[in-house]
Amino acid sequence: MYKKNFIHFLGIALLSLFSQKTICQDTVRYVGKTLVNVDYHHGQLPLAVGVHNYQTFRANREHPEWAGGSSWTYNHAPMLAYWNNTFFLEFLSDPVGEHIPPGQTFLQTSSNGKDWTNPVVLFPPHKIPDGWTKEGYKGVAKDLYAVMHQRMGFYVSKKNRLLALAYYGIALDAKDDPNDGKGIGRVVREIYKDGSFGPIHFIRPNRTWDLKQSPYTMFTQSKDKGFIEACNELLATPLMMQQWVEEADRDDELIPLKKEVKAFSFYHLPNKNVVGLWKHALTSISKDEGKTWEYSPLRAPGFVNSNAKIWGQKLPNGQYATVYNPSEFRWPLGISVSDNGLDYKNLLLVTGEISTMRYGGNYKSYGPQYVRGIIEGNGTPPDGNMWLTYSMNKEDIWVSKVPVPVASEVYGSINETFDKMPEGKELELWNIYSPLWAKVGIEKAPDGTKALTLHDKDPFDFAKAERVIPEATKTTITFTIIPAQNNKGLLHIEFQDEKGTPAARLIFDSDSTLKAKVGYRNSGVQAYETGKSYEIRVELDRYKRMYDIYINGQKKGTRLQFAPVASFRRVVFRTGEVRRFPNADTPTDQDFDVPKAGEQAPEAIFYIKNFIVK
Repeated sequence: MYKKNFIHFLGIALLSLFSQKTICQDTVRYVGKTLVNVDYHHGQLPLAVGVHNYQTFRANREHPEWAGGSSWTYNHAPMLAYWNNTFFLEFLSDPVGEHIPPGQTFLQTSSNGKDWTNPVVLFPPHKIPDGWTKEGYKGVAKDLYAVMHQRMGFYVSKKNRLLALAYYGIALDAKDDPNDGKGIGRVVREIYKDGSFGPIHFIRPNRTWDLKQSPYTMFTQSKDKGFIEACNELLATPLMMQQWVEEADRDDELIPLKKEVKAFSFYHLPNKNVVGLWKHALTSISKDEGKTWEYSPLRAPGFVNSNAKIWGQKLPNGQYATVYNPSEFRWPLGISVSDNGLDYKNLLLVTGEISTMRYGGNYKSYGPQYVRGIIEGNGTPPDGNMWLTYSMNKEDIWVSKVPVPVASEVYGSINETFDKMPEGKELELWNIYSPLWAKVGIEKAPDGTKALTLHDKDPFDFAKAERVIPEATKTTITFTIIPAQNNKGLLHIEFQDEKGTPAARLIFDSDSTLKAKVGYRNSGVQAYETGKSYEIRVELDRYKRMYDIYINGQKKGTRLQFAPVASFRRVVFRTGEVRRFPNADTPTDQDFDVPKAGEQAPEAIFYIKNFIVK
């Protein structure tokens, strides 16, 4: 028996290898050498230079007035579009955990991608009649509402009408699958240019559902012929329909590929072929706009990706990018770039942060996950950047702006005085992590000049700004900081290598002392005062493993670097301690809320006036 099983397994393995070999000239693959170390939230990945991460929504059960009026703490599956000079972001929401009803879909908008409106309800909760059952699953509905489970958010028609879509699924209990083809169905409504919404209609109900049990009619009953035309156009587009495969009827004739695949994204190659990507980094090629696929989706060779989404798109400069969690966990969030749309050659960091999961819940995974960009046809932001959205811990919603072309290195000396730099250009080469309660940006310092400003009133997160510098084994770094307080808050300044390993750390501590980390202990450098300007110069030597500290022109001593590095590649300003939870051995499901999860801390502010590297 063992021998038979072994031979059977060997046969499957050889067939798989043969299949991959025969199509190796026409499939997505990762050919780079960089791999992730999941012992670090950032995976030890090099930074993609200039990425700005902005939180758009922060869940808060205790103070819903600080969360746009919502007290629901499961927020996930964001989708993004750009239309009418506006970013549109929708995400689903449940009170506590995944597939725990009721569910609804929210919408946020932004004119610049950085500042977002409070969420408004786009698709409200839907009641399921008492006594409703699902064939093949035990349980009977009683005081039950639907849950949301959409894989597609928006569609811009050829006549420039914006449709928003969502899917109402049925979960009879916490373990039931709402995307089993036995839900309620997919709904649609139009978003008008003045920001108002059209009525909700069904565009594709499940056959098992009784339309008489819903307050919504079919889109064909709309009095707006242009809306009906846009819906029919959508239904006639196979690449759009392929996004619906999970939630649709299992035999829906509109779904071209009826496989057990999830979370479809796609892009076109120069030869008009379409690259399809699904969860687990599954991929295939279509030569007829998604009507048929060349081979059954297989795992893209070289890609490491578990069960979170993978996003692929063509970039404005003609290159291609995939964005995903390159591990068996939902961290970090990385980006890989290809020149031809098939061979992906590098792996860089979009974000390597995991904020505290404040609220436990059903299937709430740690990390930045379920990334989506703007699908072909749903708008092109005029700034030429790549825009992404993702959820953090299935709790908070974020967007990322990724500069194009995607770079990992900078060259030449750096001499940035923010007050002298062009408006809006000051932070182009800085990487930013900016939660709503710990914002990062350019503001006026107490002396009236522009400064890179880090706020922090978040007990569970921090502000972070980091700058990639030219690689060096010896370097001198100068910056000027004005602390707005000396009795609260925290600021770490770290000098790191390419993988994010800090060699040295300075600390503006809440006891009014500037300190340096030396091994286990922190060594006092000098006291600091509220509102006073401190020009700090640090001379680092990788070979000596020492660094000299100068403050306002006076030498304040020499310290030992607490970790060895091969070279210096980035400088980090962070208003909080290093985070190492969760890790690869952390239990999967968090079933508890952290104390005082919705409260704020007293705000601390730090102003950085300049940054010089020689």
